Amino acid sequence: MTTEEQKRESLAQLSAAYGVLTSYFDIWGQSHEIPPETLETMLAAAGVDVNKPQETLRHYENLSWIRLAPPVLVASTEALPADFLFQIPVSHSTQEKSPRVLQVRLEISGENTSPVNHAFHFEQLTFVEARELNGSYYERWSFPFPEDLSIGYYQFKLFVEHDKEKFQQEILVILCPEKAYLPPALQGDGKKAGIAISLYGLRSKGNWGIGDLGDLKEFIRWAVGHLHLDVVGLNPLHAVSNRQPYNISPYFPSSRYYRNFIYLDIENMEDYGSSSAAKEFVQKETNQNLLNQLRHSQLVQYEQIANFKLKVLRMVFQSFLKNHWSREGLSERSRQLEAYVSREGSLLDNFATFCALEAFFHEKDHGFYTWRHWPQPYRNPHSGKVREFRQDHQESILFYKYLQWQLEEQLQEAQNLAKSLGASLGLYHDLALGIDPGGADYWAYQDFFVEGITVGAPPDDFALQGQDWGFHPPHGENYRNDGYSLFSKEISRNCQPGGALRIDHVMRFFRLFWIIAGQSAKNGTYVEYNYHDLLKIVALESERAKTLIIGEDLGTVPPELREALAHLRIFSYRLFYFERDEHGGFRDGESYPEFALASVGTHDLPTLAGFWTGDDLYLRKRLGLFPRESQFQTAMQNRKQEKNKILERLVISGFLSEHLANSPKISTELTGDLHSAIIGFILSTSAKLVLLSQEDLFRDARQQNVPGTVSEHPNWSTKMSYSLEELWQDPEVEKCVGVFRHWISATGRGMVPNS
Repeated sequence: MTTEEQKRESLAQLSAAYGVLTSYFDIWGQSHEIPPETLETMLAAAGVDVNKPQETLRHYENLSWIRLAPPVLVASTEALPADFLFQIPVSHSTQEKSPRVLQVRLEISGENTSPVNHAFHFEQLTFVEARELNGSYYERWSFPFPEDLSIGYYQFKLFVEHDKEKFQQEILVILCPEKAYLPPALQGDGKKAGIAISLYGLRSKGNWGIGDLGDLKEFIRWAVGHLHLDVVGLNPLHAVSNRQPYNISPYFPSSRYYRNFIYLDIENMEDYGSSSAAKEFVQKETNQNLLNQLRHSQLVQYEQIANFKLKVLRMVFQSFLKNHWSREGLSERSRQLEAYVSREGSLLDNFATFCALEAFFHEKDHGFYTWRHWPQPYRNPHSGKVREFRQDHQESILFYKYLQWQLEEQLQEAQNLAKSLGASLGLYHDLALGIDPGGADYWAYQDFFVEGITVGAPPDDFALQGQDWGFHPPHGENYRNDGYSLFSKEISRNCQPGGALRIDHVMRFFRLFWIIAGQSAKNGTYVEYNYHDLLKIVALESERAKTLIIGEDLGTVPPELREALAHLRIFSYRLFYFERDEHGGFRDGESYPEFALASVGTHDLPTLAGFWTGDDLYLRKRLGLFPRESQFQTAMQNRKQEKNKILERLVISGFLSEHLANSPKISTELTGDLHSAIIGFILSTSAKLVLLSQEDLFRDARQQNVPGTVSEHPNWSTKMSYSLEELWQDPEVEKCVGVFRHWISATGRGMVPNS
């Protein structure tokens, strides 16, 4: 083997060690071999030394021997390791039989427990194996893994003394449940139903141009109290920059840990009630005219609303400072804020600091749109300049902490209301996949992302050139070496307050498609992650928060990931549009998996009405998404065939008569009978949970997001066709509600009467 061949082989082995696939198959079954220069660039971006791949590979392989123990251990309580392994350097050769004297002590600290010490006698230790590495000798030993530990996070402090040498290391041990949490209402034969909304789209007489958390409570009163639903699904409420059109997508957030202040119901904040300045400002004629204009705008005007709300919120915050923070002796409310800030710790401090810096620099120069435009010292969250800023702008930083505290309180009130009305789950949250590279999380945790690489998808029928989603992938190795701390917090923060959490693109835990920045997506490859660890932690946080987990597993999903999801009882995500049999027909409802959420579509897909009338295809044509007329005509023909297959399934399953299925009207219109039949079919599937979007309930043809567009289409801005007031009194609403309520009752998904 030549030197060049050895180098290529070492590069391939190094790629495999770090999860970078050297080849993959596309959806057409064609294999793609990844060039060595692509592998080198990707590995280098992840911090791997590729100049001497053989040496780097040897170091990687030897790492488990060189260190005393791994930095983190994730295990399930159903399969705890029998032994805990550790390694020590020794002075003798592996062949020598010198007497061994080992003293081993283990100190275990739980999250809320005092340390417990375990001392192991030499007789309790087991010699496992020995290894010589570059002239140095190492031995691997073990002791019995501690028993009777419940699920949770533990610090293991390992102390080893050998031949007068002392070694010690801390290991984070994460013990996870066998399964993710399953609410009592879904256990046994339990099945439930809910409705999904985009919170920003709620309309009411009192909001300020965008649906807020006060509107959410009113919607809950209607959905839970009137429709008897158990779940209200929400779009991701993550913090975004609120700048149109590029920074309003809830799936491209500034932070996944904290939420968008734009959703605050300001007029129901306690400190608004005590702020005469804020109330006088809002009541000014010019501001009332502005609010009226924003309220009646067909689309959500994010920037105007955010700017206006921030002005008012600063006045509200000053009222809080005056009445609670600056007085001698802390009031109950100030103690509550202090407790919240203490609980959140550095996570909140980093986010609030970023927000204060962003406002500070944007005020100086409106061209400072992201932290990458800031002066160099401020781009590093650990710099001396940032520390000085924290010290000099404490009040500004506290303001952004205050906003998150208020958001948390209002969301908790909404969840409490849903539960009080009898909902078994209540709020259903959504966790986005990506992070805005110019946002708060990326600024604060730069080492946990891979700069120079973006995430996307390889070429397929939908995008022949592939897709580049514009955000950087997580650095799997750094997440692990940090004990998955940020990952655990991300899951736990998004579980609450609520009863269910949808994880967008659950494939992220298994693999992501990496693309070298500036190159075509066709030149990318998949990089694998330690999904066993990640999914176990998801199950742990699910159990701790008593929150159901739904993994969005659309598209081509490796069988091993589906098996892992099913084993952990993480719900699958099944869409009516995509559930086909081997012949391309629509599957029978009984073939849907039991532990799944079923729905018609998503925010990226046409609504039921849009699908049936072809409005989505005409829209895509107007937007230039069909480069050739022939492509549009092919899509229209395919749609006609899909509709015929839907009608065939509805007739076979007994939800639509053959006479109605053959009527001319039903071929072009989502009639009442057809609407009822599809709702009935979805609710009759085997899936334990069914979620219907408000667009599909009310036969709204408008689509929330058109993939492949940004400024060309008003994505993430469409308001609901009915206002909250109309939900209670409009006869057309009642017709749709009657259909939904009938099928909920007929399929046994009705709410248990609230005692």
